[in-house]
Amino acid sequence: MKPYIAPEARLREFTVRALLTGTLLGVLFGASSLYLVLKVGLTVSASIPVAVISLALFRALSKFGGRDATILENNLTQTAGSAGETIAFGVGVTMPAIMILGFDLEITRVLLVGVLGGLLGILMMIPLRRSLIVEEHEVLKYPEGTACAAVLMAGDARGASPGGKVIFSGFLIGLCYKAANLALRGWRDVPEKVFGRPFESASVSVEVSPELLGVGYIIGPRIASVMCGGGVLAYLVLIPMIKFFGAGANAPLAPATVPISQMDPDAIHRNYILFIGAGAVGAAGIISLLRVLPTLWSGLKAGLAGLRAASGGEAVARTDRDLPLKFVAIGTVILLAAIVAAPPLRMNLLGAILVVVFGFLFVTVSARLTGEIGSSSNPISGMTVATLLLTCLIFLVVGWTGPSYYITALTVGAVVCIAAANGGGTAQDLKTGHLLGATPKYQQIAILFGALTSALCLGPILITLNDAYTVYVPVAQVAPAGIHVPSSEWGAKEALKGVQARSDSHRYHAWQKSGLSGGPEGKYLVDDAGQAVWFVDPGINGTHFTRPDGTRVLMKFSAPKATLISYLIKGILGHQLPWALVLFGVMTALMLEMVGLPSLAFAVGLYLPLSTSAPIWIGGLLRWAIDRHAQRRGSTQDTDQSPGVLLASGYIAGGAIAGVLIAFLAGVLDPLNAALDRWATAHNPFFHGSAADGLSLLPFLLLIAMLYAVGTGRLLRMGGAHGPHAL
Repeated sequence: MKPYIAPEARLREFTVRALLTGTLLGVLFGASSLYLVLKVGLTVSASIPVAVISLALFRALSKFGGRDATILENNLTQTAGSAGETIAFGVGVTMPAIMILGFDLEITRVLLVGVLGGLLGILMMIPLRRSLIVEEHEVLKYPEGTACAAVLMAGDARGASPGGKVIFSGFLIGLCYKAANLALRGWRDVPEKVFGRPFESASVSVEVSPELLGVGYIIGPRIASVMCGGGVLAYLVLIPMIKFFGAGANAPLAPATVPISQMDPDAIHRNYILFIGAGAVGAAGIISLLRVLPTLWSGLKAGLAGLRAASGGEAVARTDRDLPLKFVAIGTVILLAAIVAAPPLRMNLLGAILVVVFGFLFVTVSARLTGEIGSSSNPISGMTVATLLLTCLIFLVVGWTGPSYYITALTVGAVVCIAAANGGGTAQDLKTGHLLGATPKYQQIAILFGALTSALCLGPILITLNDAYTVYVPVAQVAPAGIHVPSSEWGAKEALKGVQARSDSHRYHAWQKSGLSGGPEGKYLVDDAGQAVWFVDPGINGTHFTRPDGTRVLMKFSAPKATLISYLIKGILGHQLPWALVLFGVMTALMLEMVGLPSLAFAVGLYLPLSTSAPIWIGGLLRWAIDRHAQRRGSTQDTDQSPGVLLASGYIAGGAIAGVLIAFLAGVLDPLNAALDRWATAHNPFFHGSAADGLSLLPFLLLIAMLYAVGTGRLLRMGGAHGPHAL
């Protein structure tokens, strides 16, 4: 294959401005991806949006007297920028499980796991490049990497950024829409209808969110519909059914602590459906992994063969220069030593060995699968579940059970998850570079730098997102009989954080409660007399929205994949799962596979609130309508570089970044937030009142209309010889 830029050509490539621009964009898209994975458990590829933005930024710079970027500089920018999305997925899938397991989300632990996993995945991928990218060029297509190369070549050939105006417009629309909705209380963010008899406790709702609409548009109508179907089963079948059969019971039905007759739909979902959904997601993840076992095995063999081949010769051409294997070997040893030596990870030698074995296995498999089916379809969650299952079973055999080994098992799974995700992302970037004629060595350095920076930034963002929406609930509200804690179980002293710290400046002993007897499990703050005073309901996976003074936090994050991981560890090492409910979910996933439906998407929808999957379904329907419109006109369907997809990517980035910024400013602007709440409740019919649910759909309809107009070429046309969808 002849690359776009010949190996003997000498163009600017590894420049400071390209590296820093890509790294900053990586942090930006990493933050939006982290927000998204906490909300719905998935992300979308950032490579194409970063490439489009890079083209637009440097092209704009040239119009003001600066120097335009070469195609290889733009490629280096997108290479560094794409690392943030893969790091965010691994961090968001695994790290919140620490809190659900009953431990503090320490910043050092999050940073270490992100950095070690991200760098390990890249280092393990470097020796595989020749085998997977070069020798199997015609076999492994790497769809996102190939599409990204097409965008960069089109921008270079036409002397303009294809779609730069579109993605920037989407970003600004998403940012302004989300800010007006949440920060300014412009309209209700989740319109809802709860039904009465005879369909008691059934409900429909939709989160009028630009980022979720964009996700649905990108993943397409089939997966979006199947995902929403899981929410329909939960909220329009299972929840009203549980209410119907349990309304006459006077006693609580475990694992709940109150009778079903006293529960609203959200309480039923929290106490029963979550466990069914977790079982379905776990089974579906394992099934997806079993389905690709033949590919897994062939990928492992090819990876080992490629590793042997890589050590046999020395690259000469510029387009075949990798970082030396000595650097890879030394770097890997240093990272593993850091994994064992870092106290926050609670790692031992066996755990480190498992990281090496599973890490190399799943980085190899992830890199190959990404080439065959793309990043979006790569079953990283299934690989993580498999890693944790095997790790926990090994711990069980050697007698390492109980909470003291939870963190060790989770660290193994987290590092492997991040390494596998980053290995697949690195392979996509190297494919783009191979098509363009980039220097692999420079790409690998850019990925290492981008991954390191993103990992260092995403840890504080994760902590902030959690703390901003944490609610301290009086213990009398969750455990009316009170809870007395012996001094032998007290932890370190700490004070309340955020808004509620203004009304209570006392310092309390932290205590982690396991089991549901006497009150919900989780973290409590205990006074010097041994009485639990506050129940700490976290922003991630929490259930309480209202503070004691009546003010409400704007949102909570479901973190579906992290919840599944915590249930898996707790179930095997702690024997603390309602297995009957989990098995209901497992059987649901098996039934879906028997009738030929993608069980993983359905299972995620079953776990998530219907309000989250509904806008994703609407986005999928919109994509279907635009594809039909394109077919009628005789043009191609919406592709990964088309105006609709680019605008949807902008919606995702803008809406998610607005959510992150609002979380960072939550404590600073509390007096303003309280004033806005009072004003909107009293004077804004879009926010409060009998008509608010209907009126709040109007801004969302405008958002949908804008996406349809751009997708069909009526607005923000990208031009070209072949119509609005051409590059």
